[in-house]
Amino acid sequence: MSDVLSGIRVLDLTNVLAGPYACYLLAQLGAEVIKIERPQVGDLARQLGADVKRNEEQMGTSFLAQNAGKKSITLDLKHPKGKEIFLQLVASADVLVENFRAGVMDRLGFSHDTLKTLNPKLVYCSISGFGQDGPMAKLQAYDQIVQGLSGVMAVTGDQDSGPLRVGYPICDTIGGLNAAFAISSALVKRNQSGQGDYIDVSMLESTLGTMGWVVSNWLIAGVEPSRLGNQNMTAVPSGAFRTQTSLLNIAANQQTQFERLAKLLNRECWLEDPRFKTRESRKQHRTLLNTELEEALSTHSAEHWAKILNQHDIPAGVVQDIPTALAQPQIQERQFIKTLKDDQGNEIKVVRAGFRLNSGDPAPSCYPPLLGEHTTRLLTELGYSPEAIKELTQLAII
Repeated sequence: MSDVLSGIRVLDLTNVLAGPYACYLLAQLGAEVIKIERPQVGDLARQLGADVKRNEEQMGTSFLAQNAGKKSITLDLKHPKGKEIFLQLVASADVLVENFRAGVMDRLGFSHDTLKTLNPKLVYCSISGFGQDGPMAKLQAYDQIVQGLSGVMAVTGDQDSGPLRVGYPICDTIGGLNAAFAISSALVKRNQSGQGDYIDVSMLESTLGTMGWVVSNWLIAGVEPSRLGNQNMTAVPSGAFRTQTSLLNIAANQQTQFERLAKLLNRECWLEDPRFKTRESRKQHRTLLNTELEEALSTHSAEHWAKILNQHDIPAGVVQDIPTALAQPQIQERQFIKTLKDDQGNEIKVVRAGFRLNSGDPAPSCYPPLLGEHTTRLLTELGYSPEAIKELTQLAII
């Protein structure tokens, strides 16, 4: 696995998805990620997922998805002795990541200003729905809420079906990805300055920041984006089209690609038709051209057309379900799916980060941790005796 972040200790105080995903990416790059969880309860994601038995065991599939390669310590951050342990961990850490509601860390006595006096090199990252200030700062944020507030739902679906939620927690994921990027950048800066930094990640702003093509149509061109379903707003034909068997994505975005497509489908007449001849005229007559295109595609399967079109440098791909997507040779050959085993021989498959490095691919080093699995080990490293650890357990601090 990659060792890009080897020697970096990350305190992961996060729950559910955005924060855990950020820390999962850091763990795949070699960082030591210590997940700090509430005694008995842990990360809510431990109870979430399609496998009821795993949920009952506090190892739900939602938790397994982005917590491999981490350590887990349980700690009551409200108890004075718990605070004492936490501050010792902070003193040894390089990065702290939290995704509580704005103000919670301050109330616990763990604000950035407080912790930087203890550890000036600490990179402190707060992930929240709306940022640490502003009129919405203290509101709870869930992916669904941010999808609606960001405009994502407004441009998803078509005029009849939308607004629609994107089919996975895209805003949480983007927030986590943005956090991991910001943390890595702050660590680079720290190597130069010797000083840590404070990072304020807003899921709402992170999401809007990825919507450049959509928001620029409004901010610059003054055109409000509309819902086009499976169609591309910038080009025609570009979208998902019916074939003899299933949907096929085609992205004939360039004029030369459209011309090759017309010839392959024996529709050279499109090239002289003023309605289809140019990019702008095709956009104005999108519905008509799409109808004629689907008529031509109806003679063969989506797989047939994908092969033919790609051979002629016209981007195309079958619209697949998740099992088929994960099973395709491209994913298998690049070892995107990793198999992990725990000490009892239990086995799961997880996906790694979406890039590779010559120095070693990003990958989780071990099975996701049981709740509090590493508590004793970490406390021992901090100098706590077996008797002291037993007392902390009896007091429900760990």
